[in-house]
Formats: sequence, structure tokens, C-alpha cells
Amino acid sequence: MFRSLVAVFLIVSGVYAFALAPLKITPLGKPEAPVSGTFNRNFAQEPESLNPFAASDISAIQIVAYVSEGLLWLNPETYELEPQLAENYEISKDFLTFTFFLRKNAHWSDGMPVTAEDVKFSIEAVKDPAYKAVARQPYYDDVESIEVVNPLTVKIKMKKKYFMNTIVLATVGYTPILPKHLYQDPKKKWDIAPLVGSGPYKVESYNRGKNLMLVRDKNWWANDVAGLKAMGKFEHVNFHFVREENLELEMVKKGQIDLMYPIRSETFEKKAVGESFDTQILKVRAENKIPKPWGFIAWNNKSPIFKDRGVRVALAHLLNRKLLLEKYFFGNAVEAVGPVYYKSQFVPPGLKPIDFNPETAKSMLKKAGWEDRAKTGVLQKNISGKPVEFRFTLLLPNREFEKYLTIYKEDLKKAGIEMELKLIEWNTFSKLLEEQKFDAVAMGWGGGSPEEDLKQIWHTDSAKSGGSNFISYSNKDVDKYIDQAREEMNRDKRARLWQKAVKQIADDAPYAFLFNMKYDLFLVNKRIGFDKPSYTYDFSHMYWYLAP
Repeated sequence: MFRSLVAVFLIVSGVYAFALAPLKITPLGKPEAPVSGTFNRNFAQEPESLNPFAASDISAIQIVAYVSEGLLWLNPETYELEPQLAENYEISKDFLTFTFFLRKNAHWSDGMPVTAEDVKFSIEAVKDPAYKAVARQPYYDDVESIEVVNPLTVKIKMKKKYFMNTIVLATVGYTPILPKHLYQDPKKKWDIAPLVGSGPYKVESYNRGKNLMLVRDKNWWANDVAGLKAMGKFEHVNFHFVREENLELEMVKKGQIDLMYPIRSETFEKKAVGESFDTQILKVRAENKIPKPWGFIAWNNKSPIFKDRGVRVALAHLLNRKLLLEKYFFGNAVEAVGPVYYKSQFVPPGLKPIDFNPETAKSMLKKAGWEDRAKTGVLQKNISGKPVEFRFTLLLPNREFEKYLTIYKEDLKKAGIEMELKLIEWNTFSKLLEEQKFDAVAMGWGGGSPEEDLKQIWHTDSAKSGGSNFISYSNKDVDKYIDQAREEMNRDKRARLWQKAVKQIADDAPYAFLFNMKYDLFLVNKRIGFDKPSYTYDFSHMYWYLAP
């Protein structure tokens, strides 16, 4: 969900640096480009909420990132933390105290100054249940105190060491700094009210079900700041909410949408063809070091059917991913091996995908007590003294997975399992996840950081209403490895702990892990200019501009 980057603080010894030199900004983009035109984007899923504290879906997070800022900015090319709302910062030698020094000239889009009180509020609000920031709360569990030293200095003390503390406290992907004077009442309906931040854009209009229009803030505090003024070069950014892929593609061809991302491999390779793609539209297969989004089928671990690990592994053995890769991905993806990107150093040596093996699956199901006792073609088992048929409903928030799952449905049926596919709209889907009222779901997570913290999705503490561990997965060993890794400041030692956690999660098969994309695929209108379509560690879209 939180697609953000983790900064590199490690020096050759693997120890954090304490003496922080004055921060500098590495210029990117085209600072001299004029602010002009409208950049048209699309999200197939409209944000469930524009509450900047509770935003967890990728569309809401990206919109918030256009409007809000963090204390520091993680440069997508150099992988270094650079100044944004804060000019600089200090970390104590015990890794527990973080002091941030704010800029004197930073202000909100309403003209009020950004102060240390706003920083204090932005973090404390996440910990306040009234703001419903459940998905983000695991990152702030260890905040002990926040002290406003003076209007431009804030000191944050942590209870425990955590390798990502700086990133969590300082970057917009985790902690967008928000104006206390506008957000301090949690009873306000911020799911529909305009966002207010300190970034280059502010909300001009929001038409539910149609679009959200951002307008460039002419008084943005960083308009003349070297290195930052290359961001936000469009007069407007128009987010469309078009769910149907074919309609979105037609809008791209007509120049009504400038950027189509994400895009399925099949569409990229087979449908994005013709004269428009020779003259007007650029097809980009971007390689960078950021993990790509990955899809999965998630089993509700509270369900009597899916509690059994053997059953979950059997279900993974019935998923013919090699066939799906051949039919739909055209060499742009590989089988997923577990809960981290396949190229990650946190993949344990020798870990392989669960192979398609119907005979092994049938044997495992029989061992778990599932047999066709009534000779109906559907497996049965006595659960709590009652015969239960192996039938379940798999919820889909969009049609992206439908054709893959139709093939899966047939292979399940051959093994005696009946799966119903049910397509529902996103807001209802999200509500059912929050309430944990489902059998199984198909969806995906954003690619995340090069070093992802597994706690948000896989720790028992995250298995609560509104949390990212919506399947209620729980393993004491995984919890232990995650807790130890979070406090380990040596990256190599931490990597070994992550590997243990990843192996155990993969062995437990709480998801049927689907695919990892090898590239970021997207279509962009040639009227959009950029120095690079993607930087080394992330997209470059915040630096795009209208080509002359």
C-alpha cells in the first residue's frame, strides 16, 4: 500500500552515520520549464477516502503526495534524503531521538506557516483512534514523546530502535505533514472535503465518480527553491476515475488521458498498437530498482476451511501460474515466491514458487479430511459436527484478475472445489476487508520499498479491523523475526531475520502468491516531457512537464 523508498544510511561498516552534513538537493527534471497545461491521469479505482490520515489505497496515497509534503524528500535518482519542509535533522547516538529543523519560509496553501506544532499533530493524530489511521499505526507504536522545542524545531523520542524510523517520521509516503488548524477536529468528514497541504498543488474540484482536479498553487513556498522548483510543472493535474480498461485505452488514443499506468501486459503488447503508438503515444517498459506491484489470492485465515495450512498449500498447488504467464504476460512477469519481490536480497536461498501439481493437491486435501463422500463431485468434511462442502466465494474489486481466475476455477472444480467469482465495487470491497467478512479475495499490493517492513501486513498486531493483515494471519515465529529485524540496525543481520520470516510466511501459504512484474509498463502521450521516464529508484512523474 505505502509505495515509498527507504533511504540508505549505511556506510561500509553497516553502522548508521551520526554526523549529518548539511543537506543538499540534487536537481532533477527541468527547472526552467514553465508551469503550463493539464496532465491527465487515471485511476481505475476511485479513492475510498481522501482522509490523509486513513488513506491506504494507491490512488489516495498518490493524490495526497501531490498536495502534501514530508519533512524530508527521498530523491528517486540518488536514493538520498534531501531537505523538504525540514532544512536538516539530527539523530542521537542511541538511534532513539530525532530532531528536525524546519524551514522559515514553508507555509500551507492557505498562507499559514508550517510549524513544529503541525509536525507534532501529524504524528500524534495517527496514533489517535478517532482519525482511523489503522493501516499506518504499526509504524508509530514506538513513538514515546514529541517535544516542540521552538516553532521551527521538533524533537521526537522513540521507545525502541527501528531501522526505518527516519523514513517513517520524515517522508510523505508515511508521514505527510498536515495543518493542525484545519485537521484538529477528527469529526470533520475529510473523506469528501478538499485536501489541504504545503505541496505544489491544491484541490480545485472533486466530482464523485468522475474526476478530481488539482490546481498548481501559485504561492507554493518552494517556487524558487533550487532542486524543488522542478516539481509540479503543470497548471492542473486531472485525475479521472475510469474503471473500464478498453475505455481508458481509447481515451489515451484520443489524447484525453496522458498517462496509463498500471497497464496489463496483454493490453500493452496486443492492444496498444496502431498509428497512434507510432506518432503520438510512447510505450515505456521501465527498469528500475523499486519492487513492482504484486498480486495474490488471500484466504481468510479465520474461516474453518482456510485455517488448515495443508488446505492453503493444496490450493496453491492447483494454481497453474506458468500457463497464465504464457497466455497473458509475454515475458514481462515471473512467478512470485513469497511476500517480497523476487529480486530482493530478503528472499531466502532456494525458496521456489509452489508448483502446479493437482495430484499433490488432492493428496493433501484428502489428508486434511476433504473427500467426495456424497459422490456429488464436491469435497466434503465434517466441521464442528456438521458436513460442510468445499465451496467459497472469491471477491474481485475489478476485472483484472477475472480471466486468470476463470482458469483457476476450472482446475479447482476438477479437484472437487467450487469457487464462485463475485465482482463488487471498490468501496464495498474495502468495507468487507475492514470488517473481515469474506472467504477469499484477489487483489494486489503496491511494490513498496527495496527493504519492506513486514509488520504492516504479516504481524499478528496488524490483524485488526482496518489493518493490512485483513486475513488474520498469525504465526509466533514470524512475529518474533519481524520484531527482531525492526530493531536490528545492521543491514546484513537484519536481512537474515527477514529471510527467516519470508520463508515461514511462504511455507504457511496465507496467500496464493501470483506474479511479480519485471518492469513498470506504461503509456504516455508524447506531449509530456521528461528527462527520464523513470529514475533509478522510482517514477519521475513529479518532474514531468508540458513539452514545447
